[in-house]
Amino acid sequence: MKKHYRIAILLLLVVGMQGVKAQDVGFSQFYANPLYLNPAFAGSKVAPRISLNYRAQWPSLVSAFSTISGSYDQYINDLHGGIGGIVMADRQGDHGTLSTAQFGAMYAFRFKMAKDMYLSIALQAAVVNVNLNWDLNYLRFGDQIDPSNGYISQTSATAPDKTSKIYPDFAAGLMAYGPAWYAGFAAHHLSQPNQGFYSEDRVPMKLTAHAGGLINLSEERRRTSSLGLGQPVISPNFIYQYQGGFHYFNYGLYLDWMPFLVGVWYRNGVKNSDAFIFMVGVQQDYFKVGYSYDVTVSELANNTAGAHEVTLGILLPIPEAKHKVKAIRCPSF
Repeated sequence: MKKHYRIAILLLLVVGMQGVKAQDVGFSQFYANPLYLNPAFAGSKVAPRISLNYRAQWPSLVSAFSTISGSYDQYINDLHGGIGGIVMADRQGDHGTLSTAQFGAMYAFRFKMAKDMYLSIALQAAVVNVNLNWDLNYLRFGDQIDPSNGYISQTSATAPDKTSKIYPDFAAGLMAYGPAWYAGFAAHHLSQPNQGFYSEDRVPMKLTAHAGGLINLSEERRRTSSLGLGQPVISPNFIYQYQGGFHYFNYGLYLDWMPFLVGVWYRNGVKNSDAFIFMVGVQQDYFKVGYSYDVTVSELANNTAGAHEVTLGILLPIPEAKHKVKAIRCPSF
């Protein structure tokens, strides 16, 4: 019965009833999906970049979450900054009880603040479509649960007048960086759009702060490939996110040794632990592939089977005219 109760609670959350505050999808390979983390990453690698991401969260539950995203960005000399676009499709609950699709476009203006120090400031606009699959064969509500017999057949819940919503969404970000460090801040859902099906339900603003650095473990600092350092490099990182009254702290460490990259992260809230994240990746020429697994350490550890995430990145050659533009050196996954 405990598992049934958890599934019912998850479904109630994703249906978007009055008073429930939605949370954004959380990716574990933060830097493999840079435009989702912070729009100021647009054009950060200077070269044209394609990023593809798939995440399956809590696969052992009927109400699993699955998300696909893709993005493209590059630096444009004439615009003195980077442009980018991101698309994402998210399915929550049994048979996609709640599905979300969005498309966003962004521009990041970059300028030099001092010697070897740059600042990127970005704005993003997006269109979001949310759909509710009102099929009582798959929906479960609290008034259907009998303590002894499980789910019963009747519910007093009624379908909303509309089961699909389209609304605009806006975000902004900034990032400062130097040869071996970077730090940024992003604010998503600036207008806190209404996504409720029954009554007003505002998407809470999401605030993100992130920082990291690169420490070369060898005296040799010469690049040996177009995609990264040929010498071993470790990269400590920290990401803090706040949304709807919830705080998330993420502490990570990468080891980049071309063509391999491994990393470990720990994620927790204010009062509870959430998960350890282990990842491994391979980079070769213009391609990179990454895999990560979230080991749940919260009270849901025995019921969710963690989360799997797979990423593919393609970094095309840098045009000769843009070689003088400094790329942001940050982890790949």
